[in-house]
Amino acid sequence: MRFNSIEAVLNRPTVEVNPPKQRISEYFGTNVFGDAAMRKYLSEEAYLSVKASVEAGQKLDRAMADQIASSMQAWALDKGATHYTHWFQPLTGATAEKHDTFFSYENNKGMESFSGNALVQQEPDASSFPNGGIRTTFEARGYTAWDPSSPAFIIETGAGKTLCIPTAFVSYTGEALDYKTPLLRSLHYMDSAATAVCKYFDKNITKVTATLGWEQEYFLVDEALFYSRPDLVMTGRTLVGHGPARGQQLEDHYFGSIPERVYAFMVDYETESHKLGIPVKTRHNEVAPGQYECAPTYEEANLAVDHNQLLMDLMDRVARRHKLRILFHEKPFAGVNGSGKHNNWSLGTNTGKNLLSPGKTPKNNLMFLTFFVNTIRAVYEHADLLRATIAGAGNDHRLGANEAPPAIISVFIGGALTKLLNEVEQRISETDFDEMDKADLKLDIHKIIPDLLLDNTDRNRTSPFAFTGNKFEIRAVGSSANCAAPMTIMNLIMGNQLIKFKAEVDGLVKDGEKKDTAILRVIQKYITESKAILFEGDNYSDAWKAEAKKRGLNNVTTSPAALDFYVTDKAKVLFKESGVLNEAELEARYEIQQELYYKKLQIESRILRDMALNQIIPAAITYQNVVLTNVLGLKNAGLDKKHYKAQTELLEELSVGINGIKSHVASMIDEVEKAEKIESAHKKALAFCNKVKPHLEAIRDFSDSIEIIVEDQYWPLPKYRELLFLR
Repeated sequence: MRFNSIEAVLNRPTVEVNPPKQRISEYFGTNVFGDAAMRKYLSEEAYLSVKASVEAGQKLDRAMADQIASSMQAWALDKGATHYTHWFQPLTGATAEKHDTFFSYENNKGMESFSGNALVQQEPDASSFPNGGIRTTFEARGYTAWDPSSPAFIIETGAGKTLCIPTAFVSYTGEALDYKTPLLRSLHYMDSAATAVCKYFDKNITKVTATLGWEQEYFLVDEALFYSRPDLVMTGRTLVGHGPARGQQLEDHYFGSIPERVYAFMVDYETESHKLGIPVKTRHNEVAPGQYECAPTYEEANLAVDHNQLLMDLMDRVARRHKLRILFHEKPFAGVNGSGKHNNWSLGTNTGKNLLSPGKTPKNNLMFLTFFVNTIRAVYEHADLLRATIAGAGNDHRLGANEAPPAIISVFIGGALTKLLNEVEQRISETDFDEMDKADLKLDIHKIIPDLLLDNTDRNRTSPFAFTGNKFEIRAVGSSANCAAPMTIMNLIMGNQLIKFKAEVDGLVKDGEKKDTAILRVIQKYITESKAILFEGDNYSDAWKAEAKKRGLNNVTTSPAALDFYVTDKAKVLFKESGVLNEAELEARYEIQQELYYKKLQIESRILRDMALNQIIPAAITYQNVVLTNVLGLKNAGLDKKHYKAQTELLEELSVGINGIKSHVASMIDEVEKAEKIESAHKKALAFCNKVKPHLEAIRDFSDSIEIIVEDQYWPLPKYRELLFLR
């Protein structure tokens, strides 16, 4: 099968792609019920109702829903759609949809209909999705509820077209069962807190929006090679495989010329993305062979999350058209760069101001300093919670290896801003505020930092949380993750921090302090108290691990332990006070994430057992018999042992490998059976992590040692050199 797959790859033609002849701007968003489509199909009253719901958070009038649904249906039918679906994001990590036709049969005749009720609310089965005990099998009812802030879109699959309506997903009793619901709550929470602080500087600011620009890394493997690897099919990563002679050490793949088949795939999915209003902007080769990246222009966070989930699904479907398979796993290949999804997070106002971008006036500089320092303070206070959001079985393999940041959460701000914070801290600490004039008090920061701040600070690729000029980049998010998880926590901890900040400032003002003086006093306090989270050096170094420990920063390298940060007393209070998650929802998510972790390892252990016993050991024994026949022939010919010493040693190496694999497979199966009897999801996850996972690694070591000595024609699995380099 391996050699047939290689032959198929070598004879694979490039799929012809015919993108529209127009400019991208001319067909961008044509499959989206966006502003232009709403203006055309909605009445002015309905249009203003939707806009008010999106921009001002006003509740949509249910009576208006029928009119909106009718107009949305008219648009979808004009585009050729025959079905509609509520598109949502359950806690599986994938998107979900149940299609219904517009066609209805009433009074002995057929017609197309779509009611306001069907638009606003649907009822998928809530017990069949991960719910952490919120719903049981016989309690099946759950609801999807329309999210007007994320526009409906049409998916084209072959000859079919379906209207997709982004929705939240909640249980019958109202608990969130998805990623979107807590994200929307956190956005509202942060907006309220940030807007209140913005009033110190600009009364015209009435809304603060979190923005997100994600960077999606992925691998591509030919379909024939993919299906020849049971581990890739079942788990998305290679559980065995000796590293190729040439990996990424020549550093020649990064930003290199894009292979023709991959280029055609990129053009294809970009065209589909642009029709769906996803502003994909960049494409390039990533560090590892076979690895690539795409990234969009930043968008409002909720919409950006939807677009990322939609794009991942779209890329998978388009890859299949090109006889390729896309791998979003964080570490599909050992020994080479893993895949992340950097989340570039910032805050913008309704007046067009980026709150994390220094300005050219004292007032704007003080506003920047306020939000910049409060972000650092928020991460310092809740670093462990941020660590929990990036936990996952796949990311455990990636963190701290091949350009991925380590599990220690720290903040990189660069030399210029470090100098600035030190100067601010020192000036405020040593100066009598009463003697400072207004200009000094507001800190004319643009005289301290050059205007081109984006180029003034170097980048630190090993930092998990880095300031990059006008935004913070969360570099530790895994490539398969839903961005909603880290975005929810960022908005949550930032909102909480800003509420505390405003309370402290208002307290000082009440005691007679001038407003600007009070702001600076609190900022100075935060700078002093949050220094431990700042780190500018090599995050991989052992020296940093020791230093981080001295600073009180945690280094939790496994997901079951990292997920515990979700359910600390501190986290429970934070979630409850903010209203982002109630205790039942929080406990459910914790349970689900622990389950997801051990189930992935459970699948890996099962497929590796099959591969070891059905493919790897038989291949080794087959070759061992060939060598043994050679040894016996030489011995029968009367040759001295020294003439077949190498063959004898080869037999011994094969025997060691075969017995090692067989022994660890038996022990692994035993540990899996023990772990599966444990009722607690957390304890079960720990058992798989501490007892089962080491056997997976040991089996891999023995298998890889066998792979390099078994004659090539007998090895059944496509090798790394084929998976990574054959296109």
